[in-house]
Amino acid sequence: MPTDAETGVGRPAPAEAETSLVVVTGLSGGGRSTVARALENVGYYVVDNLPQALLLDMAELAFKAGGAARRTAMVLDVRSRAFSTDLAGAIRELRERGFQPRVVFVDADDEVLIRRFESVRRSHPLQGDGRLADGIAVERALLEEARDQADVIIDTSHLNVNQLRRRVEELFGGEDARRLRITVLSFGFKYGLPPDADFVMDARFLPNPYWVPELREHTGREEAVSAYVLGQEGADAFVAGYADLVNATTAGFEREGKRYLTVAVGCTGGKHRSVAIAEELAVRLRASGIAANPQHRDLGRE
Repeated sequence: MPTDAETGVGRPAPAEAETSLVVVTGLSGGGRSTVARALENVGYYVVDNLPQALLLDMAELAFKAGGAARRTAMVLDVRSRAFSTDLAGAIRELRERGFQPRVVFVDADDEVLIRRFESVRRSHPLQGDGRLADGIAVERALLEEARDQADVIIDTSHLNVNQLRRRVEELFGGEDARRLRITVLSFGFKYGLPPDADFVMDARFLPNPYWVPELREHTGREEAVSAYVLGQEGADAFVAGYADLVNATTAGFEREGKRYLTVAVGCTGGKHRSVAIAEELAVRLRASGIAANPQHRDLGRE
């Protein structure tokens, strides 16, 4: 008679097992929302306040959708009317269907939770007519089994928001997901400043290729225009200085949880100077190990 190992009985289905599922639960005020945002930062599709009865349905939907949905996090909240204490049973059912969920439980000391609720002047969802401490006690009892079954318990009593975020990113993100990504965006000042710019560079101090007849119809992405712009006095120092500035700030932005940075480079029309400078700056940033991508907002508008 064949064994389970030979027939495959009891083993997770390979496709479902490749679906990365995270179930987030824990004490109200413990930091579930911060955990959810951190998971979004590292590429998870996050479903907040999901009724426990829908865990399996959501997992199967993520599996069938494929692509980015294969990394899905489900946040359970006691305020959901469908919440029950049988989280362990729901997790077992997921595993029986071939999924391999990881359960994250966020916790904190009672005194810390009370201070957090008082600081935002909110009542605990389970305190009813009682005190904050009463609501916390009820919730602890309700979630006791869930805590025992958790794969990861994060005590946030002594963590600030950034420390908690980094902890989640270390657990689920990988180095690439935690890196700052920079868009070097060229634009034309006559069309307005980019509203999402973190840095704005003004390349209008350089001679404009528009006034060179043989370059007028070309763009800063072409070699002739790029060589003309970058060959002007002060152009190399301008690009090098901004590359140094961005390099000096990336580590700080990453520590503060910023994952996307826009460095905007402007000229009059966004066709020649700003495009050439943006392309060159992106090259230099990538050479120093920064994920940088050039984009050109106004190219082709003229």
